Amino acid sequence: MDSDEIVAVLGACPGTRLIEANGDVFAIHDPEHDYEQRPRQGWATVVNSDVNDTASDLDRPGVFRLNIGLPKQRFAELFPDAGAVFDPTAPDSLFPHPVYGAYHWVSVINPDTTWPQVRTLLDDAHAFAVRKHENASRRRAERG
Repeated sequence: MDSDEIVAVLGACPGTRLIEANGDVFAIHDPEHDYEQRPRQGWATVVNSDVNDTASDLDRPGVFRLNIGLPKQRFAELFPDAGAVFDPTAPDSLFPHPVYGAYHWVSVINPDTTWPQVRTLLDDAHAFAVRKHENASRRRAERG
C-alpha cells in the first residue's frame, strides 16, 4: 500500500474528514462538520516527513508512517511487554508511536504484509473515534 491508497481508505470511513498539513494527512471523525468549532484529536495520520519528529527517518525516498490511535486495551494486546525495544525506522513492522506511544498510538512504516492487521487496527481506531465523539455529544446535550 502506498500513502495515497491508505489516505483513500481513511477517507472512506464514515464521518471522516481528512485534513492536510505540511504534506501529512490527519483523519478526524467529524460527522457534523464542526471541527472548526470543536477541534478534536484525529484517529489516524499519514506522515511523510520528519517535520514533527525524526524518529522514523521519514525523509528517506518513498518512506511514510501510518499512525493509528487505539483504545488502551487494544494497544496493550499488541504490546504486552512495556519494556520491549522497537526500531521506528523498520518498514512493515508495528511499533508504539515514537512520541505518542504512551497515549496508545501504534505506527507502521510502509505497511505491506502487515496490511491485513493494520486494516483491522484502522477499523478499531475509527470505531473508538466514533464512540468518543458520541460520548462527547451526549455530554454536551446533557449539559444543555
